[in-house]
Formats: sequence, C-alpha cells, structure tokens
Amino acid sequence: MTANSKASIPDSKPSLRALIAPLIAIIIGMFMVILDATAVNVAIPVLADDFKSSLSLIQWTITGYALAQAAVIPLAGWMSDRFGPKQVFIISIILFTASSILCAFANTAEQLILFRILQGLGGGMVMPIAFAMTYRISPPESVGRIMGLMGVPILLAPALGPIVSGYLVDYVSWEWIFLINVPIGIIGVITCILALPNLPKKASTSLDFLGILLAPLAFGGLSYGLSEGGSGWNSVKTVTGVAVGAVALILFAIVELRRNKEPLLELRVFRSSQFTRGILVQWTLQFAMFGIIFAVPYFMQQLMGMSAFEAGFWTLPQALAAGIMIPFGGRLFDRIGARPLVIGGLIFVAAGAYLFSLIDPSNSPWTFLVPRMLLGIGMGLSYIALNTHLIQTAPRELVGRVTSLTSASQQVVTSFAIAGLTTFLVSRSSHYVSKGEAALPDALTHAFHNSYILIAILAVAGLFLATTLKRPAKDDTAIQPSVADEGSILAVGDILNQTQWEGEQ
Repeated sequence: MTANSKASIPDSKPSLRALIAPLIAIIIGMFMVILDATAVNVAIPVLADDFKSSLSLIQWTITGYALAQAAVIPLAGWMSDRFGPKQVFIISIILFTASSILCAFANTAEQLILFRILQGLGGGMVMPIAFAMTYRISPPESVGRIMGLMGVPILLAPALGPIVSGYLVDYVSWEWIFLINVPIGIIGVITCILALPNLPKKASTSLDFLGILLAPLAFGGLSYGLSEGGSGWNSVKTVTGVAVGAVALILFAIVELRRNKEPLLELRVFRSSQFTRGILVQWTLQFAMFGIIFAVPYFMQQLMGMSAFEAGFWTLPQALAAGIMIPFGGRLFDRIGARPLVIGGLIFVAAGAYLFSLIDPSNSPWTFLVPRMLLGIGMGLSYIALNTHLIQTAPRELVGRVTSLTSASQQVVTSFAIAGLTTFLVSRSSHYVSKGEAALPDALTHAFHNSYILIAILAVAGLFLATTLKRPAKDDTAIQPSVADEGSILAVGDILNQTQWEGEQ
C-alpha cells in the first residue's frame, strides 16, 4: 500500500448511501464532457464563416477531437493502474477545462483544431475511468442498477447539448459553447477532490510505446488523406496522407500482434470470425449513423436557412427515440439474440438515410421528424445488441480487452465518416457545378442527396453482413469469473458512451 492507503477505501464495498457523493462527482465530470461534445456540430457553419474557413478544414474540429479520444482511450486503464483513477480523472477534467478556455480564445481555425485535440485528450480519459471507478466502488449486487444511473447523463446530455449550443451560438456567441465548461469544470474538480475515494493503485505492465506512436500516425494519416481527397485523389497531400497512414497501420498491426503483454489494442480478438463480422457491422453502422448526424445540421443551416438553435432542436427527436429504444433493445437481446435487432436497426437507418435524400431546401422542417426518429430507433435497437455480441464472441481469455478496442475503433471510424463524407460532398458539389448548376443551392443540395444515398447503400451492405451473425451457444456466453474483469463488465460504459455522439454530430 502507498502512503495514501489510509485515505483509500477498504476492501468491503460502501453502502449505497455512501456512494451518493462520489457518484455525483463522477457524473459532473461526465456530463461536462458529453455536453460540450454535443455542442460543436451545430456551430460548424458559424465557425467556418467566422474563421473564413472551408468545410474541409473546419471539420477537423470534430475529426481531430475524435482521433485524440481514440489515442487515449486504450491508455486509460494503464494510467489508472499506474497513477490512481482519482488522480487521472481529476487531471483529465483539468485538461479538458483548460483546453475549453483555449478553444474560446482561438484566433484561427488551425488554433481551434489544435485546442480541440487537447480537449479530446482530456475528454477521452473521462468516460472509461468514470465507469471503472463506478464499478470498483459499487456493491456487486447493485452494479447493474448503478451503471444504469450513470447512463442517465449520457442519454440526457446529447438531447440538451445541441439545443444549448444552438442557443449560445445564436444569441450569445460561439465562444460560450466552450466557456460554459469553466464553472462546471471547477465545480467538478473540487467535488472530485472532496468526494472521490483514493482507490488503491495496481501493478502495471510496461507501456506499449510503439503502439502509442504508430496508432495516431496510422489513423491520423488515413483521415487526413480522406479529407484531402476532395481536392483530387492524385494530389500530393492525399497520396502522402494515405501512404503514411497505410504503412503505419501495417506496422501497428505487426507490433500489436507480436507483443505478448498488454498491447495497446488487442488485435488477436479477430481470431473469432463472429467477432470480426460483428465489428465490421458495427463499423458500417457507425459510419452510416455519424455520416448522417454530421451532415444534416449543416444542410439545415446552409441550405434551409435555419438558425443553429433550430438545427440543434431537431436533434431532439433522434436522441429521444434512441433513449426510449435502448432499454427495449437490451431486453429483446436476451430473448432473440443480436442478429434480428441489428438487422432491424440497419433497416431503420437505411430507411432514414433514404428519406433524407428526398428532402429539398424548400421543404418544411417537419419533414426531418420521421427520418430523425428512424435513425434514433435504429441506433437504440442495435447498439446494445451489437456490443454485447462482440463481448460474447471474443475469445474468452481476451474478453476483458474488447472494450478498449471497440471504443477506440469507433472513434476512428467516426473520424473516417466525417472526413470521408466531407470529401464526398466537396467532390460531388464540384461535379454538379461543372455540369452548369449553381453552387448554392442546387449543386450542394444534389451533393447532399448523393451522400444520403451512399449512406443508405452502406447501411444495406451492413444489413447483409449482419445476416451472418450467429447467436453464441449458452456455454460460450457464460464468461468465467476469472475473465469477467472490469474491462468486460464495463462494456456497458462502452455501449452507453456511443450515445454521446448522437448529439455531437
């Protein structure tokens, strides 16, 4: 034990009453990160105008944030073991709050992107550590109930974030979508210092430095190459980005597969064909979902003339539908397994994407209601089923490492979706301009319609792949206690964590 052992919690779990203060401290930190994450997208048109920037550049305020989160999520467990979860959680909140101040005072788009990356480094640690601490301090018989309580801010913040952000952008200034974090962050730090227990540190293995170096280079390079594709797939920037990213990705895979102890990402789980199919479906769903979630607010503001507040308000039906359907998806999974739920979810997503392709700038905002709700229903039905399927089909000895892999890869796919869709929009818009159409609104409208059709096709492709998912035998789903460590049990955190992007994009 360390010198802080007297302040550490005892081996026995505290009572539920004693957990109120620590849980409030954890929820404040989580809520701040998720609320701010949901704020940026509705501000994209305003940011682009204020900084005189192109969409291809300003989208990096979201892409860079997602990649930064992907870089630190796998490190959360090692950092907690090495320095203590309370200490890392507090430092993460401080970094996030300080970065928020920097974001508010950014003078150029490049500065804002840099500061958003710093935000992502802080925010990426908050979610996994929050759930890890909650699990460790909770009585075993109450873990499920408490984890459900922790899911409330994750479901509530995405519904409130875009509306609050839109109001601030329209009636105050965009800087306040970041400055609002400062008082919340200060309160969160003070509350964490006073209320969180000093959980004992654990023995940590050596850090995977090569993995830490190669992963951001690989995923960042590929995202950069995708984003530059709009200016030409043969351009130097595009080829360089894709080439560097591809080489780094190959080296990363070799390093991770050859490392026996605690690789950054456990790639050996791909030995399971059912896991591989499941995560491919998950990536397809992720790309389709967040491609739409990124594009629609921009369409509303740039082509329909909506305010940021109005665009933010129209994310509410999707968030509410997802929040309502998630519990139903969880209950149905126990009865019918993942395949019917994932297929059904992808049908809803594909239908929603197609309906978006029929909307013109002259239509009423109410035409967004049904496709928005379809997307929320699709996400709510499929996410718990798909994440649980991945846990159940991973090799037993590696199941505890699944959460960090899926969480990090989902952030990477989100960045690919935003960068790739931005490139596709720019390319298709240029195509229609070359055919004689006016850049605004005709060419851009048709480019958005093409994008929604592309996303619908991706969802249908994922649907066909989902038909190959099989329900594991009962013996395979009964994870042994020695394997069911915090990483596997806390997959609920990974599942709930995905809903924060429902409002962010």
